[in-house]
Amino acid sequence: MADDSRNRQRGIIGSYAAIGDSFTEGVGDPGPGGTLVGWADRLAVLLADQLPGPDAVVGPADDTHGNFRYANLAVRGRLLDQIVEEQVPRAKELAPDLVSFCAGGNDILRPGSDPDDVAVRFERAVADLTQAVGTVMVTTGFDTRGIPVLKHLRGKIAMYTAHVRSIADRYDCPVLDLWSLRSVQDRRAWDNDRLHLSAEGHTRVALRAAQVLGLEIPADPDQVWPPQTQRGALDLRRDDIQWAREYLVPWIGRRLRGESSGDHVAAKRPDLLPL
Repeated sequence: MADDSRNRQRGIIGSYAAIGDSFTEGVGDPGPGGTLVGWADRLAVLLADQLPGPDAVVGPADDTHGNFRYANLAVRGRLLDQIVEEQVPRAKELAPDLVSFCAGGNDILRPGSDPDDVAVRFERAVADLTQAVGTVMVTTGFDTRGIPVLKHLRGKIAMYTAHVRSIADRYDCPVLDLWSLRSVQDRRAWDNDRLHLSAEGHTRVALRAAQVLGLEIPADPDQVWPPQTQRGALDLRRDDIQWAREYLVPWIGRRLRGESSGDHVAAKRPDLLPL
């Protein structure tokens, strides 16, 4: 476990709001009826499970037991400034016990983006949030060395991750460290589009987040994947061609047209509501 995953118990968390982009919205983790689940929804369930039961003896600070509330404000495709403008004010208004703040990844993916500049704007948002909510958990980037689409951006992501860690230290924020989460280096942790986590990948991240917050978790997020049959070079090449047709070409088309996958998409849980 990374050093900054301090397993600190910060008291009972009775409410949680997630802000961010497609990663936090849950893209790649489909639920019933075309809904999305994702790591934040899964973390909310783990947080709710930690609340004392109705028969528990609790003190005055524990009056949220049995009434856990959760909001997910994340929208796919959002850049950092859009998240700060659209989601941070709402999170401050809701004033939950916990906010998870994952932003800047889409900025880093863009050609010519500067991780130093993105980090300055990220820090301003963290400073703002920490004045209004109980705890702000920030999220590092993934180590993309084994991800075909993103491995050439590994240096930029590493630089931004270093900034996020430093910002977390300055504002005493717990860190959801995805860079050191080895289990998401496996191809099975990623969806077919190779840009978003699969359902199992989202589950591993939720477990890691709960671990960082000091919760008891039902499984190890870094549990080794079962062995699988090695595929031949021809099969892998066919997969690459199919991926390019189905995902890469449409993604390039949206960029050329100035469109975003999040156009006309609203937050799935804009209010703090019971699970």
